[in-house]
Amino acid sequence: MTATVTPTDPTLLRDRFDAALAAFLRRQRPGRSDHGAGAVHDVLHRFVLAGGKRVRPLFCYWGWRGFGGPDGAPIVAAAAALELFHAFALIHDDILDHSDRRRGQPAMHRIFADLHARSGWRGDPETYGRDAALLCGDLCAAWSGQMFHECGLEPTRVRRGLAVFSRMRAEVIAGEYLDVLSAAVDGSVASALAVVRMKTARYTVTRPVQIGAALAGADPDAVAALADFGDPLGDAFQLRDDLLGVFGDPRLTGKSDLDDLREGKPTVLMALARQAADPAGRARLRALVGQPDLDQGGAAEVRRIIEVTGARESVEQMIRVRADAALAALDRLPLAEPARSALADLGARAVDRSA
Repeated sequence: MTATVTPTDPTLLRDRFDAALAAFLRRQRPGRSDHGAGAVHDVLHRFVLAGGKRVRPLFCYWGWRGFGGPDGAPIVAAAAALELFHAFALIHDDILDHSDRRRGQPAMHRIFADLHARSGWRGDPETYGRDAALLCGDLCAAWSGQMFHECGLEPTRVRRGLAVFSRMRAEVIAGEYLDVLSAAVDGSVASALAVVRMKTARYTVTRPVQIGAALAGADPDAVAALADFGDPLGDAFQLRDDLLGVFGDPRLTGKSDLDDLREGKPTVLMALARQAADPAGRARLRALVGQPDLDQGGAAEVRRIIEVTGARESVEQMIRVRADAALAALDRLPLAEPARSALADLGARAVDRSA
């Protein structure tokens, strides 16, 4: 019997994205006289292809299909290029957040710090690890643009998509700065929501689906209208991430459940908890959150305060409201099938998840 794969099957698409990424990365491998660059390439190859949900390529692909774009290798390559930009963002974010784990493996800066320590090289392993990882992130950003340009679509289509791609790149960096600023200033709910929108929401859903639509030649008004779907869904995606960062199972998330608390990450969840806590609770949050040596006992106390204040349930409610708004907007958009159904399914997967 021949198995039939539904056209919206995300697993099949993820395999195709990974094949396109692997082929591109093979073409970037340096020659024999690389003076160590081959090792960098190997580390990046493993990092890019090891795990990940391929959320951004999926939204890009279905944005293309929703406006009449046909299936084929060029759109798969264009969409997969977003995963290289995502790798850049992850590598830099882990450095800024002092996160040692990513997708169940050591973060990029840890890989290089450990290499330095094992090799007995001169200097400080931590500094080497950070510097090497920064350069690897920069390389992924450069490669993402190259892969997008070389995807095989007509130059006019690529230029239309690149206009949105360029906006996305600037927004991510601006959002990362707002994240740093928020941690240093007020840590309010409003500032945390601004970070969610700029740093993650738009580059996770809105811009990828708009890039796909722009590549397909969608009317500018239709491309703009996709934000009514993408912005609230992207917000919900990040709010779920923030909950998983504190309450998630590290065996499923691939990250420590202490990182966000040790960093004092200025999330909506923590802003709501501080806002709703009594004076004693706020004092304990000040004493515990942001401590680099916070242990599981202290983290459990923080989680209890979050629960008691109702902050966790408030974030769950915010997720539900935003997910509902995104699906309502999707119903109003002039999308072809099976793209509409695929995007609705992606929306549900983005918010109802444990990793």
